[in-house]
Amino acid sequence: KIGVVLLHNETVGYDENFILAVQEACDNLGITNLLFKKDIPEDSACKDACIELVEDGCDIIFADSFGHEEFVIDVAKQYPDVQFFHATGTNAKIAGVPNFHNAFASIYEGRYLAGVVAGLKLNQLIEDGKITAEQAKMGYISAKPYAECISGYTSYYLGARSVCPSATMVVTYTDSWADLALEQEAAKKLIKEGVVLMSEHADTDGSPMACEDETKAGNPLYHVGYNINFNDIAPGANLVSSKIDWTPYFEYIFSAVAKGEAVEADYCGTIETGSVRLTEYNDANVTEEMKAKVEEVKAGLADGSI
Repeated sequence: KIGVVLLHNETVGYDENFILAVQEACDNLGITNLLFKKDIPEDSACKDACIELVEDGCDIIFADSFGHEEFVIDVAKQYPDVQFFHATGTNAKIAGVPNFHNAFASIYEGRYLAGVVAGLKLNQLIEDGKITAEQAKMGYISAKPYAECISGYTSYYLGARSVCPSATMVVTYTDSWADLALEQEAAKKLIKEGVVLMSEHADTDGSPMACEDETKAGNPLYHVGYNINFNDIAPGANLVSSKIDWTPYFEYIFSAVAKGEAVEADYCGTIETGSVRLTEYNDANVTEEMKAKVEEVKAGLADGSI
């Protein structure tokens, strides 16, 4: 039996990404006992939710947010026969709790690929005479000034600059993982500063919606997303999203626990494991030539030449 603790719910892209992946892994492995605890904040409510899942008979409990970690560790110490897993955490190797594990993925590689898409779009706008090289200005909305976020937007920027040397980028923080109003406000602020392309490390639809509104108003403003495909939400603005596909990790841990095999304390999925990838392109805004270039870069990341 699998238990999953979510910071939000399926209306937030970050959590929806986990929900879809764990359901796919369960379907692939024939697991039918799956329980969710949704809208669990990063406080003692997480501990309570984990204990409730233990009492419901869960063999595996997974929590999806950075701030859940200390509470998951506390419960793992109390229940050594249950395996606990946590996304984005940092303490599994040093906590001394053998049934507690951390996992993430090399999403900076996916961000780099997404940045290449952004840079290629900027090049197209320059070549078509819609902007000058000096106007190739990107905006980026970041939730927190954490290493994960900084690594992500740095990789994205390097990807864009690798194909569009004149690209610049402005970063603004919301200090919240998921706040629709704050993300829309941040996007509008960046639009006023003259950005022509937007991306984010934040969890709601605020940024793509703001870009789509601007595009509908006759001022095309392109968007690169995270976690989910925004083609339906922003068909005029969206290009593609980078994402972590958690399905391979869930299949790995579910199979290992079922067989009584040890699981790594720290796990990092990669492009090669299928854990880091881009979502479907918006064909209205991304050309076949752009896609071919991205595949070339992806191969370089996978073989280590980039």
